[in-house]
Amino acid sequence: MPKTEPFEKHASQYEEWFERNKFAYQSELQAIKKLLPESENGIEIGVGSGRFAAPLGIRLGLDPSKEMRKIAQRRGIEVIDGVAEAIPFGDSQFDFVLMVTTLCFLDDIETALKEIHRVLKSGGNIIIGFINANSPMGRLYQQKKNDNVFYRDATFYSVEEVVAYLKNAGFTDFDFRQTLFRPLAEIRDIESVKEGYGEGSFVVVKATK
Repeated sequence: MPKTEPFEKHASQYEEWFERNKFAYQSELQAIKKLLPESENGIEIGVGSGRFAAPLGIRLGLDPSKEMRKIAQRRGIEVIDGVAEAIPFGDSQFDFVLMVTTLCFLDDIETALKEIHRVLKSGGNIIIGFINANSPMGRLYQQKKNDNVFYRDATFYSVEEVVAYLKNAGFTDFDFRQTLFRPLAEIRDIESVKEGYGEGSFVVVKATK
């Protein structure tokens, strides 16, 4: 079952996070931009309220939460009801698929990544933004997950685990960016974006079909 209940009940709280942590949010956007292909033929899976799709110019999204879809639509995004494990599109449709902080909420990560591989064109890219489970922020989220309405049912993954899942789904040619080098409460301006991973808590990985 999709983990939609927190997003249905606490949509305003979800939105407030981005306002309260605007520099962390902007840092994450900058990291994603470094690896996002220049194509208008993309989709964000788990688009949520459109906080990433809208500024990144992605006009199509998929999300199982009705409340999140409403907000994303107000941001000008065409949003379809659905989940990553059963993407309602035919084979070889997209140049890229983006997922940001969605991986931790998936019911079946292997099925989801195989579905994404299916709907991508040959040579297309998957771009995943996530909190590295082995980073300071990732460890803190895991310790305090029972106190967070959104992360209570989340599963956090390390970069190595994500790469292993991507390889298993048939992806190759990995490229990484990282940001968020300080604790969330200490981020008072936009953080730098570095290549690789292992320092920043937020990691973006791009891989190719």
